Amino acid sequence: MVIKPKVRGFICTNAHPVGCAKSVEQQIAYIEEKGNLGDGPKNVLVIGSSTGYGLASRITSAFGYGAKTLGVCFEKAPSERKTGTAGWYNTAAFHQQAAKKGLYAETINGDAFSDEIKAQTIDKIKANMGKVDLVIYSLASPRRTDPDTGVVYKSTLKPVGREYTTKTYDTDKDKVHDVTLEAANDDEILNTIKVMGGEDWERWMDHLAEAGVLAEGCKTTAYTYIGKALTWPIYGQATIGKAKEDLDRAAAAIIGKNTELLVEANVSSLKALVTQASSAIPVMPLYISLMQEVMKRDGTHEGCIEQIHGLFSTCLFGDTPTLDEANRYRMDGIETNDVTQAKIQALWDKVTQENFHELSDYAGYHHEFLKLFGFDVEGVDYEQDIDPLVKW
Repeated sequence: MVIKPKVRGFICTNAHPVGCAKSVEQQIAYIEEKGNLGDGPKNVLVIGSSTGYGLASRITSAFGYGAKTLGVCFEKAPSERKTGTAGWYNTAAFHQQAAKKGLYAETINGDAFSDEIKAQTIDKIKANMGKVDLVIYSLASPRRTDPDTGVVYKSTLKPVGREYTTKTYDTDKDKVHDVTLEAANDDEILNTIKVMGGEDWERWMDHLAEAGVLAEGCKTTAYTYIGKALTWPIYGQATIGKAKEDLDRAAAAIIGKNTELLVEANVSSLKALVTQASSAIPVMPLYISLMQEVMKRDGTHEGCIEQIHGLFSTCLFGDTPTLDEANRYRMDGIETNDVTQAKIQALWDKVTQENFHELSDYAGYHHEFLKLFGFDVEGVDYEQDIDPLVKW
């Protein structure tokens, strides 16, 4: 079939296997061009391994350090009539490239929140890896089923304390307008913490420790975005912010439970990027479009693979990691520093419906959005007849 993007709101409902493969190859090439990255992980578990920062972490582990990698994700397989998800094709491409280099790579496809998938993962580790020395937690999901109670929790994107009115950009209608977000109630805050907080990360580490598959000195990190003043009302002072506070709690709990193994647990704060998750959050399409305009102009813009290479080489396996007062790794300084934020704020204050495309890098935002699904990737013939049936 000839595969063209089918965009609905903030998601694309199909994906291009060749474009996804090319995007994965580009990230691998970036890491391989860096040469020997020195001492690093040998056996890596990536929970949420098929897109974005999780995929970049798997690529960096395998092609930067030669590590065995086991991924966990929840992706839809293709059929003769429908494409698979982008994460499915990304994973297939990763497997193919890892096999060429003789690197161990397996992936478990299922609900990472479930204890069943945790048990399957542990069996794979025991059979093929022995023990893991790095656990990356990079899940992004709007809902979670509690394994103990069966209750389904759903996250909410709302401010806490009072309603909030701000600018946003509607990608469907190509319109800059004000949006008012009503304040979350206590139940919505609790639900969001249950989905996006640290409970499942901590549960993963508990299961891995009890099974005896954590190596001494194992490192683990969960990815987050903190942001600055323009995004605080929807991130910091909001339901997501409450969930992110719970990640800090979980990091401390993981360290406390695993003192004999000398486990290191840190939250990693990364810069804002175009992702499937961020595209759904009010404010972010407008903010990221303006942020990219500033950072590209200043020569400071980084994508997933650049951020993760930096995280691994300077923080996780570097001698002088950048840590904040909450013991978080900080890779977001290139975005959140005062000079960059002042430039973004100046554009934010000026932007209107009439000048949005002039002041912003929405063209770059839209390119990155399409690229998430394998579209608008350089070197791909999108008129070509493609077989969507790609296996891992």
